[in-house]
Formats: sequence, C-alpha cells, structure tokens
Amino acid sequence: MKTSLRTTRLELAEPLRISRATMAARDAVWLTVEHGGLRGHGEAVASAYYGLDAATLVRLLRDASAAVARHADPESALAALCAGELPAPGAPPAVAAAVESALLDLVGKRSGHGAYRLLGAAGPPSAPTARTLGITTPERAGALAARLADRGFTLLKVKAGTADPEDDLARIRAVRAAAPHARLLLDPNGAWSAAQARELLPRCAELGVVAVEQPLVPGDPEALAALAARSPLPVIADEDAVSYEDAKRLAGRVQGVNVKLAKCGGVFAALRIAGLLAGSGTDLMLGCLTASTLGIAPAVHLVHRARWVDLDGHLLLAHDPWRGIGGAEGTVRALSLLHI
Repeated sequence: MKTSLRTTRLELAEPLRISRATMAARDAVWLTVEHGGLRGHGEAVASAYYGLDAATLVRLLRDASAAVARHADPESALAALCAGELPAPGAPPAVAAAVESALLDLVGKRSGHGAYRLLGAAGPPSAPTARTLGITTPERAGALAARLADRGFTLLKVKAGTADPEDDLARIRAVRAAAPHARLLLDPNGAWSAAQARELLPRCAELGVVAVEQPLVPGDPEALAALAARSPLPVIADEDAVSYEDAKRLAGRVQGVNVKLAKCGGVFAALRIAGLLAGSGTDLMLGCLTASTLGIAPAVHLVHRARWVDLDGHLLLAHDPWRGIGGAEGTVRALSLLHI
C-alpha cells in the first residue's frame, strides 16, 4: 500500500470566539492510503487545546503511515488498528482517528458498499445538526440565528462564558427571539464556577435552553456530576469526557457525553463509548472540531445513535475543500462511500 500526506490551512468564514480563545483558521493534515487503484482519505486538525500543531501531526502521521504501508491490504491494516496495534502506542487520538478514517474509506470502497454498512447501519444515516454561534453581540447573534432558522436549522448552539454572564443571557434572549422555534444548546466551554452555574442554569432554562455542555472548568468530574444531579437542564460532559475511562466515570451521573472522534480515537472508539452509555441514563452527543467535510464525515455515520448532533465544523469554513455530507440546510447525511 502507498501513503501520502498533505498539509493545508482551513480559513474560517469569520473568527469564532469561545470563552478561552478566538480562532480564525486551523491547519489540517490529510492522509491518503492507496491500494489497487483506490484511495482512502483521513484528516487530522491542529489543536492548541490538545497540544497538536501541524508539524507534530505530520511527524506522527508519517510514522503511522509507514506502519500502515507494511500491511498487505487495508483490511488487515484496519484489523490491526481495531486490535490496538496501529498506530503506535501513545499516539494521540486525533492521529488514530485520521488513520482509521482513511482505512475505513478505502475498505468501504473496496467492498462496494457504504462504510456505514461496516459500522452496522442498514442505510446511510442522517440527522439534524446544531449550528454554532460564537460569542458576539446580541444583535449579531440574533441576525445570524434568524438566517440559520430560515435555512432550516432547528438546533442552535450558543457559545457562552464571557466575563459578565449577563452578556451571555442577553445573547441567548436575542437568539431565542430571532429563532423562536429552534432548540438551543449552551456551551460555556468550562468557563463557569459551580456557584455561577447554579445561579445561571435556571435562568437559561427559563429562556428555552434545552441542554448545557461543560459548564464547569474541566478537571473535576465529581463537581460536574454533582451539578448535573441538581441542574434544571441536562448537563453534557465535553472537556471532562475525553476517553472511554472518562465516560465510564461519568456514565449515569451526567445527562450526556460529547464524543468527538478526534479526542476519543475514531469511530470504533466512539462505538465503544456509545455501548458503555447505552442504558446508563447518559445520552450520546456527537461533536467535532472545526474541520473540513473530510474530518467530519466519519462521525456522520454514527448520528443515528446520538441524542444531540453537533457536526457543523465544515460549515464554519470560508471554503470547504471536500464535499458530500451536506449540512448547509441543517441536516448532515452519511456518504454512500465515506468521502468523495
């Protein structure tokens, strides 16, 4: 098998501000695996939060590519990945997810069936996706919410966590007024103290917010579980639920866990977490980093398993170099083959 890497820069249509940073662009590394005249593709994106820059991703993916190329075919390489033999022990989850994506893509193409069949779905899954509104003025948030609702979005995610919580509440009010029929998610990205959360969550519930992601500073899952036990809104763990063990610690103690392939290690790792959560009282949310369609597509194959779907990273880009999963009108759909 042959492998190749390419680095590109993904520019956002406009800067996205969250509680801890503002992002205008993100580097991405594309992995291509070729065998028998067919190609499979995967993407890993740089993330300051997870300590991965483009150069590090290239180095790690180059090592992983060499290991993949030693296999006779993509099926045996994918089996080795599922057995934990690929990539090398200690490789970041984002690297494992990109390698898995490329192999799944290629194996799906070689089988003549959609990759979704390899993952247990009878047909191409589809689901409404949230669309993220960054921290901005209430006026701009309201105008964007109105446009998104007109285009078909029924789930909007409002970023929060400014120095003055009243700013967040004003933004929620503006979004609610502009898109009265949309469901609202709230995401402070860990910006609130427990005392702030206890004071703000009832007010958010009154404004029609249906769930809140990671309201507390990550690092204290016990505090998050304690808040979830008393919250008037479902509490979804994100930064406190990176791995399978994190999800196991919180299963049945929070109302949701946000699974992102780049932080858990790929589709099969996400399926393990989904199996763990089933019947626990904790629902699955599928989230993503800002990425191209190539980076988002594998997660779309799991949307039928999730209560909340937030796979809009490709919709935030000024130009998406890949296509095929839709989303611009509020619904993402799995490709018949993983990427085109």
